[in-house]
Amino acid sequence: MTVRRDFQEPPRNRPDLVIGREDLFASARDQLGRGGSVLLHGPAGIGKSTVLRALATDYGGPDRTVLRCSATESESHLPFLALADLFGLVLEDVSGHLPAAQRTALESALTGRGESTLQRDGLALRLAVLSALRVLAAKGPVLVVADDLQWLDAASAELLGFAARRLGDTPVQMLSAVRTEGEEYDRHLRASPPDTLAVRLGPLTRTQVSALLDHRGYTPLSRSTIRDIHRTSGGNPLFALELGRALAESPARPRPGEPLPVPTSLRALVLSRLEMLSDEARRTLLVASAGARPTLALLRAAGREHAEAETAQAAALGLLATDPEAPALRFAHPLISAALYAEAPAQERRAVHAALSTAASDPIERARHLALATTGTDPEVAARLAEAGALARDRGAPSVAASLGLLAARHTPADSTPGPDERRLQAAEDAITAGEADLARDIARDVLTRATVPAERVRAWMVVIEAAGQALGEVDAVFPQVLADAGDDPGLLALVHYQLAWRGLVVEGDFAEARQEAAHAAELAARGADRRTELMALSFQASTETLMGHPDAPVTVKRALEEPQDPYVACHHNGAGSARFRWLIMSDQLPEARTTITALLREVRRRGMVESEVHFLRFLADTELRSGHCGRALDLARESLRLARDSGIGEGASAMLTSLAEASAGDVDRALALAREAADHAEVDGDQMYLSRALAALGYAQLVAGDPAGTVRSLRRVRELEQGLGINDPARGRWHGDLAEALVRIGEPGEAQDVIDTARVHALRLGRESVLAVLDRAEALVRAARGEHEAAVVRLTSVQDRLGRLGYGLEEARAAFALARLRDRAAAHPRSGGTAPPGPASYDEAARLFRRCRALPWLRQVDAAATAGPAAAAPAPVTPPVALDALEGLASMERQVASLVMEGATNREIAGRLFISVKTVEATLTRVYRKLGIRSRVDIVRLAAGRRTT
Repeated sequence: MTVRRDFQEPPRNRPDLVIGREDLFASARDQLGRGGSVLLHGPAGIGKSTVLRALATDYGGPDRTVLRCSATESESHLPFLALADLFGLVLEDVSGHLPAAQRTALESALTGRGESTLQRDGLALRLAVLSALRVLAAKGPVLVVADDLQWLDAASAELLGFAARRLGDTPVQMLSAVRTEGEEYDRHLRASPPDTLAVRLGPLTRTQVSALLDHRGYTPLSRSTIRDIHRTSGGNPLFALELGRALAESPARPRPGEPLPVPTSLRALVLSRLEMLSDEARRTLLVASAGARPTLALLRAAGREHAEAETAQAAALGLLATDPEAPALRFAHPLISAALYAEAPAQERRAVHAALSTAASDPIERARHLALATTGTDPEVAARLAEAGALARDRGAPSVAASLGLLAARHTPADSTPGPDERRLQAAEDAITAGEADLARDIARDVLTRATVPAERVRAWMVVIEAAGQALGEVDAVFPQVLADAGDDPGLLALVHYQLAWRGLVVEGDFAEARQEAAHAAELAARGADRRTELMALSFQASTETLMGHPDAPVTVKRALEEPQDPYVACHHNGAGSARFRWLIMSDQLPEARTTITALLREVRRRGMVESEVHFLRFLADTELRSGHCGRALDLARESLRLARDSGIGEGASAMLTSLAEASAGDVDRALALAREAADHAEVDGDQMYLSRALAALGYAQLVAGDPAGTVRSLRRVRELEQGLGINDPARGRWHGDLAEALVRIGEPGEAQDVIDTARVHALRLGRESVLAVLDRAEALVRAARGEHEAAVVRLTSVQDRLGRLGYGLEEARAAFALARLRDRAAAHPRSGGTAPPGPASYDEAARLFRRCRALPWLRQVDAAATAGPAAAAPAPVTPPVALDALEGLASMERQVASLVMEGATNREIAGRLFISVKTVEATLTRVYRKLGIRSRVDIVRLAAGRRTT
């Protein structure tokens, strides 16, 4: 066939984007030059792809890696096709740098082969994409070019958005385009890097349309014709060009005032151009429009013997885009494919899908085509779709699995086993995994409108409850209904009471209720022969009892570890292994705790269980921190926090632990910021349990930062929260010694002793040796503040030895530091007629121990104390050296500050002796002035001079 010249692309001297897009192009180019990203959006045919290609050509030079993908509507249902476009050519370059689980996940997604370790959450694949981009960026800047985001398969789109939100300062930029056509582009912007500039491409003016038509060779056209083209096209450049093309095909030009001799919609224009195809070529294009990723090989396998010649004809007519480097055929615009498919009779479309159901290489694609080729119910088709859903689930594409599950349900006969509602519930559970809670909830509630089988109803209610996430209080009304549906079936009741246990903890903040519900769930599951639920409930009960300081905790842990075990529960972060670790670390068995958590971490990494990996990294960091390996703890904590932020799991808990590690071995300011971030997370979630942990971390960071008043404020709230929660084991948060020490520093030794006495009762009952040693260290500080220096030194010497034998290196170093302070002060101020307590009056031992721990913030405090000398070695005695009637109405801290002013101490000296900040001294003096009716520190000195006894 001879192709008329009018259908051929004329030579171009300049890109189309220059016409009417100069400012837009410059703005986008500047944004890319600053290291930002660009999202082009607008209706179909507005020129987004043209601008995208020009920007990519202009900016994607040889000094950067350019990753490209471009989707079509027909392939949007298959997972990871865009991912294959992006990483297919660089897989060998990055796979060797990825962790094993991530490498396996990425290779499985791209090839569809190999053993997947994604489990059900797909997090390993998400992190693999993020890691792959970081690997490429380490070699040089990376530009991701993604066209037609609206047609990206859901799995690839989610992965791109996941990575984009977490790249931070990594030199990866995204240049993308999306069709909006009256739809908001915000959801695509949210899936782009935070610094993305959204650029809307609007319609061209009449002058710009004229220039575009002229540039394409559609001349000469009268002004009235151009006006009509502009009006009919609405300024859309693709529509305008198609109208100009149609005019060029017409043997007679319209006279002024006559309508254009072509339809006014692109679909009609596409169909008119399709008439120039032979019938066989049109059938070949119909097969291509139905295929997810049409290639010549696929078309031939589907029975199109002359596919090469027929697609060449379509390309010559401008219906197919030509790209020698791309194996897949692509329509010049998605609307061409959509129009072709929509115009085909239903019977012809089914025949095409039937052919593709055997020709396609991907089992998911084959199953989808089989479903579209079939009308009514068909158990074989339903089974194939269910198998494809399981494959998509294993590949880490739960959203695809959910859609396939719904198709399977549609083709499942009502009397089949499994039935249609059972497959709908599987789709709902896949939707939960995919984060599509609304879809899952809708499916479950739809099933509930007709389901009568108790097991199906309870399963549907479980989906409704899980769809609520942390907002379990919003589904309170569900629990009476699901209990009624469960009836007296122990297996079903076990599922309900396990959820009630979590409700008791999350919603009510009641450990006792949570424990009771978990124990009941375990009993019911045992009666119902549901070993997995029994083990999960026992693990939950054991963890709750451990945190409560309940005497049954060791027994429950042992029960949760009895055979037979479930491999999933054994290494799950809420499973038996985790419960055992908590009991070990709270029982001061640090070496065994480290061995246990290291083995669990190794196993979840092997399985690709990223959520559990986040938690176990944090647990291991906590173990190392207690053991005095502060540098390693900081490294592990930072890794946990990064993984938590990458995966969106456990961010608050990881921030809390990283705050403790930063305060011990890193940056104290960062520790304060992270602790406040963790507290904010817990406040928003309404999670009182983790709020208390976050505030405990904040109090510790404030203590290290030299803000004992802040420590007291934070830890007093922790005490209130834990009393309300019913947490009695002081080994859970280990904040009691810090609170007592801070209270001593602000002049409240009485309250400090009360904190110590209360915690000691529970520590003695539970045998928490390390906690008892820390409490004794704090009590030594109380005695020193009361002037009992010799008793304090003896107590601290014993404490240091005990903590060292228990393996708590950092706490041992803190005891040595406190001991050095007391000895230094005692050496500087010996009692009349006596001598200083024996022992070195230096800080060498404390410095050595802190250095061994790599506890840099504490080491800086040792250096500062050694430099400051004995005057700053320890807090002044609580009793003021001069008893003044006028000071009786002041608070303890105010009396101490006023007394030191009377002795002539400067604000800085007072701050050093009382271990508070200069600002705290100034604020305290302001309150003293107000209470005493005076104006300045000079008035305090005068007051002392007038009332001092001789």
